[in-house]
Amino acid sequence: MFKRMLSAFGVGGPSVDTVLDSPHATPGGVVTGQVRVQGGSNDVEIGQVVLSLVTRVEVEHGDHEGSTTAEFHRVVVAQAVRVAAGQPLSIPFQFPIPWETPITAVGSTHLHGMTVGVRTELVIAGAPDKGDLDPISVHPLPSQDRVLDAFGALGFQFRKADVEAGHLHGVPQELGFYQEIEFYPPAQFGGRISQVELTFVANPHELYVVLEADKRGGMFSSGGDAFGHFALSHHEAQGADWSAIVSQWMAQVAERGAQHGHAGYGGYDHHGGYEQHGHRGPGMGAVVGGVAAGVVGGMVLGEVFDEVGESFGFDEE
Repeated sequence: MFKRMLSAFGVGGPSVDTVLDSPHATPGGVVTGQVRVQGGSNDVEIGQVVLSLVTRVEVEHGDHEGSTTAEFHRVVVAQAVRVAAGQPLSIPFQFPIPWETPITAVGSTHLHGMTVGVRTELVIAGAPDKGDLDPISVHPLPSQDRVLDAFGALGFQFRKADVEAGHLHGVPQELGFYQEIEFYPPAQFGGRISQVELTFVANPHELYVVLEADKRGGMFSSGGDAFGHFALSHHEAQGADWSAIVSQWMAQVAERGAQHGHAGYGGYDHHGGYEQHGHRGPGMGAVVGGVAAGVVGGMVLGEVFDEVGESFGFDEE
C-alpha cells in the first residue's frame, strides 16, 4: 500500500491510498476496505473511483509465448466524488472476487509464479489515472483444498503455477484464462509420467477438476498427453475420496499408451456418472509442503503497467 499522487491534477493535486481490511481472499468471496483520498491545494471532482483485479497471463503469439498483464474484473465503487482542498475522504467498498480467480497461496505458502492484485483507478475528466495497487493472497476453496490435500498425500511435488490465456474444451468458463498448477508425479510414476497439471474452474455450484499427464515415450510406446475431467458440486467434491480418484487415474494413464499423442480418460460428472473424452486440455506440472500445506470471458490483455509491473515483477514479452 502506498500513496499515489494523481498526475492529472499536477503538483498540489490529491493523493490516493487504498487500504484493504485483509489481504486474504477466496474465489467467490468479498474483499473489503477503504479508498482514502487526501485533498490537495484545490477543490477537485473525481468522475469515478474504480477497482479492478489484475494478474499475469501467459499468451501465445504464433510460435512464440510471452506474458502480459490482464485485468479480469472491475467495479465502480463511487461516482462524482468531490474532494475539498486539504480534506481527507474515505470511500468504503466491498469488492466481489470472481469464482475463477487464480489461487496464489495454500496455507502460508505462496505459489511460485502467481500474482493477483487489486488496482485503484480514478477517472478524472474522462481519463483514467492509475493509482494504488495492492497484492492479495487468494486461497483455495474447501472443495479445492480437498483435491490439493490428496496431491500432497499421494507424494506429488509442486513445480510451479501460471495462468494461460484461452478456454478449456467442455468446461464452462467466464474468464478468458485458466490456471495451471504443475506437479512432479510420485516416485512410482516417475519413469512413465514426466509431470501432471491440475486446473480448477469453479462457479457457485460446481467445481471442475481437469488433469493432464505428460507421458514419457518408451522403446515400444509413444509419449503423449492424457486428460481427466471431473465435475462435482462443491459438497460432493468435499466428500470425495480424491486420493483414490487421482491414484486410479494415474494408474490408468501409466498403463495405457497415448493414442495419436493424446490419450483421453474419463471423469465423474456432477450426477455421479462417467464421461469419456479425449480432447486437448490445459498444459500443467507440480505441491508445496505437506498435505493442505502439502500442496500447495472477460479480461483486458496487453496493458503495460509501469508501477504495477514493478510491484508484481511482471515482465512484458
